[in-house]
Amino acid sequence: MTTRTAPAGQPDLAPVPGRPFGIYIHVPFCATRCGYCDFNTYTPAELGGANPDGWLAALRVELSLAAERVGAVPVQTVFVGGGTPSLLGGAGLSAVLDAVREHFDLAADAEVTTEANPESTSPAFFATLREAGYTRVSLGMQSSAPQVLAVLDRTHSPGRAPAAAAEAGAAGFEHVSIDLIYGTPGETDDDLRRSIDIAVGAGVDHVSAYSLIVEDGTALARRVRRGEIDRPDDDVLAQRYELLDSQLSAAGFGWYEVSNWSRPGGECRHNLGYWDGGEWWGAGPGAHGFLGTTRWWNVKHPNAYAESLADGNLPVADFEELDSAARHTEEVMLRLRLRSGLASRDLSAAEVSRVPALVDDGLLGMRDERLVLTDRGRLLADGVVRSLLA
Repeated sequence: MTTRTAPAGQPDLAPVPGRPFGIYIHVPFCATRCGYCDFNTYTPAELGGANPDGWLAALRVELSLAAERVGAVPVQTVFVGGGTPSLLGGAGLSAVLDAVREHFDLAADAEVTTEANPESTSPAFFATLREAGYTRVSLGMQSSAPQVLAVLDRTHSPGRAPAAAAEAGAAGFEHVSIDLIYGTPGETDDDLRRSIDIAVGAGVDHVSAYSLIVEDGTALARRVRRGEIDRPDDDVLAQRYELLDSQLSAAGFGWYEVSNWSRPGGECRHNLGYWDGGEWWGAGPGAHGFLGTTRWWNVKHPNAYAESLADGNLPVADFEELDSAARHTEEVMLRLRLRSGLASRDLSAAEVSRVPALVDDGLLGMRDERLVLTDRGRLLADGVVRSLLA
């Protein structure tokens, strides 16, 4: 599915004119490690001397090298993720955005997002971000149920996330998102209903909701293996998804991607770039980027990341060149997850021949010559993609 241009070395990175271009910045720092998380994050004990100041200095170098390769392409979106970006504080996140502006031109209407843990935010934090130029904030709430937060090893109190959302709104953020996780062992339907009510009541215009996945190598996986807690049940996950969709729809939110709902105009443009054919530079330890036909990913540990940049090299761990078949597979997989759907003209004759069976099964519908997942199809999205590409 993919081919390499060379067994080793640096990729030849260049954007395709006309495609939306964004920048993702990975902040690898966390105060503690949540039991379900397998992201590239590090607690203070795991950093080996790395610190936010050294990370920011290295990031500036990477952005300088990135600008040399990308050229004068306007940046449509910036997304600072992690990890826990809010651990940098308002001043630290302002410095991150200053580093982007130093090397790139932001579009006049650029969307600039940061993720934040509710516990490391405050009214002053949000005010500083707005003044710096951030336009959107995404808060990790996960649940309002104490027993669910305990299973997930989340450290924030149940009431802190909606309070943080209100503070962000008061600071002038028009776009505030809350993340939820559903299907955690011990969660009830009423727990999820309350979490949705609290998120909507906090005045957010966007909700992302993900089923709990037990990732290998996590503390949660070890607890499941020891029999301390049950593995999430697929039927329960489907039921909870339907509950989410029904309740959010009743509150005026519409789904625009299988795991994302928003009020009109509240869609996350940066993430839409991932799903709808955009390009992005991934900066920071372990960050992934995509330009042209090249996908690459950086070395993971902050120390190795900084050392590579100190030598004047991009901190690329490895890369791959996507051939036409791999690009097609990704386009089908990603665009079919969107409410806007997938243009039928983008399918091969063999794939088109498989569409009627999926329509008859109630998994796909057709709207303006585009294939769109039905409500049932969203529950089985991965299977629909496999059937279409088989």
